[in-house]
Amino acid sequence: MPVRTPAETLDSACNAGLAKASADRPFCKFMISSMLAGAYIALGGVLSIIVGFGVPGIAESNPGVQRLLSGLVFPIGLMLVVVLGADLFTGNNALLIPPLRNGSLSPWRLASNWILVWAGNFVGALMVAYFLVYLTGTTASEPYSSAVAKIAAGKVSASPWVVFLKGIGANWCVCLAVWLALSGRRLGEKLLACEIPVLAFVALGYEHCVANMFFIPLAMMQGAEIGIAELFTANLLPATLGNIVGGALFVGTAMSYLYQKK
Repeated sequence: MPVRTPAETLDSACNAGLAKASADRPFCKFMISSMLAGAYIALGGVLSIIVGFGVPGIAESNPGVQRLLSGLVFPIGLMLVVVLGADLFTGNNALLIPPLRNGSLSPWRLASNWILVWAGNFVGALMVAYFLVYLTGTTASEPYSSAVAKIAAGKVSASPWVVFLKGIGANWCVCLAVWLALSGRRLGEKLLACEIPVLAFVALGYEHCVANMFFIPLAMMQGAEIGIAELFTANLLPATLGNIVGGALFVGTAMSYLYQKK
């Protein structure tokens, strides 16, 4: 069976967005779904550290190879989100726009969904960082400890404007992956759709707010001198705003404008 056409994919995205923002969803299930999405992305994050920085000297002498290795394994988080139907803030940035534009979803419902999903993603990412990585010492030894500190330092040292722009790039790629996955009908098609665009954003060093909910707090747990205020002002907030633009404007709005029936 061939993949869906762009118009059929838009219909699938609209239905998915309505389902995710439905007022009939039990709040407890909604929040658990959001926490699981954050946890899935965090699992991809720690795997990208272990694989990408696991060969001594590769990051210094072959930075492109290190980014490629990290990018190859990080997409497992989005694969789990897409296939298992979890609620990811960055994915919802695109999926809720088509029903908003056709009048079947209110701006208030969209905003409340994004806020709650963002918070749930944060909780899930923090739980993986603390219980499954920090307490187990998964990244406590070298070369991983230095890699975690370096990743976090880079993410909070850039200007908010640069983080915002990188946030646009990250969620443009992520939401394109979600959109491509919706066009597929088989599991293999969906997994491949998640792999390639997400690999691109990781290799390019873009900023994904949910991934950063894992990377930066993990570094803080391991002793990095980063304050809570700095976590938000230097990275999470500008990255979040950039992610909204990248997903809602560049994917959700663009695709619905091009293919939504009048």
